[in-house]
Amino acid sequence: MTRFVLRRIATMVPILLAISFAVFWAANRIAKPGYDIAINPRVSPADRAAYLDSLGLNEPLPLRYLQWLSDFVRGDLGTSLVRNGSEVWPIVRTALTNTLVLVGTAVVLSLALGIAIGTVSAVRRNSFADYAMATFSFAGISIPVFWLGLMLQLFFGLYLANWLGVTPPLLPTAGLYSPGQQGFDLVDRIRHLALPTMTLSLQLIAVYSRYMRASLLDVMSSDHIRVARGKGLAERTVVIRHGVRNALIPVTTQAAVDIGQLVGGLIVTELVFQYPGMGRLFVDAMTGGDYPMLLATTMIIAAAVIMMNLAADLFYGVLDPRIRRGSR
Repeated sequence: MTRFVLRRIATMVPILLAISFAVFWAANRIAKPGYDIAINPRVSPADRAAYLDSLGLNEPLPLRYLQWLSDFVRGDLGTSLVRNGSEVWPIVRTALTNTLVLVGTAVVLSLALGIAIGTVSAVRRNSFADYAMATFSFAGISIPVFWLGLMLQLFFGLYLANWLGVTPPLLPTAGLYSPGQQGFDLVDRIRHLALPTMTLSLQLIAVYSRYMRASLLDVMSSDHIRVARGKGLAERTVVIRHGVRNALIPVTTQAAVDIGQLVGGLIVTELVFQYPGMGRLFVDAMTGGDYPMLLATTMIIAAAVIMMNLAADLFYGVLDPRIRRGSR
């Protein structure tokens, strides 16, 4: 297993390098640093050249990339171009923490409910419960995230608040803390996380439940399940100990990919709920031409996806010892 991990890490390095150059090139093309100065008629050519030189933008792209990569490896993400010269890392760290809290809450909830729904649906195949859960799953996959977020905001923020006669609403519809909140308040934080978590979880629950149902049906028809039943084990033991454990492998793959992508930012969800996470930070950096911030957020997305795929491979060995032995 150790050699397998080292091999995977060795393959990750050139992938990250290739991604970093592509991201650096694209960010400089899209964000166009110094573009506002370049088109401002009140800025003299000398001042424009001095400004671009102070940012290191007059150097050839390969040299700028090598300088940026050297700083990035040392943990220096640079300074923001639109936030009064603020350091990029503290801003990214705060946004990343907020996104990790939301993603972690949503994924844990989604995995628990998705696995449970998929298991019941597979065990009771072609029953009323199976058809009902399938209908829920297809509806969850089909509903757009932005529409669901807006509907939850309308229901909890307007209709339910009016029916109950409460102000402010029981579940806030935007932000991270209530206005005037001083210090950390766990209850207030949970209330603000509720609606974004519901919005994010519905589709994930639907996807994980379908993966779990299909995988468990396939596992339950395998030889080792027949052997377990032939030993006289209770059906509940056969399903949970021998069926569910092996059926989790496809779900693990999907969850790892989802977590890696979601860590990079939940653009739609965060914009709808004005949640200060990586998604909003990415959009602000893109629209504001803040390419150091754009580079940092994009590289975090790439690194998160790669690391979560490695974590999924390692978890396979926990679920199925045959995979662990084969990777030695």
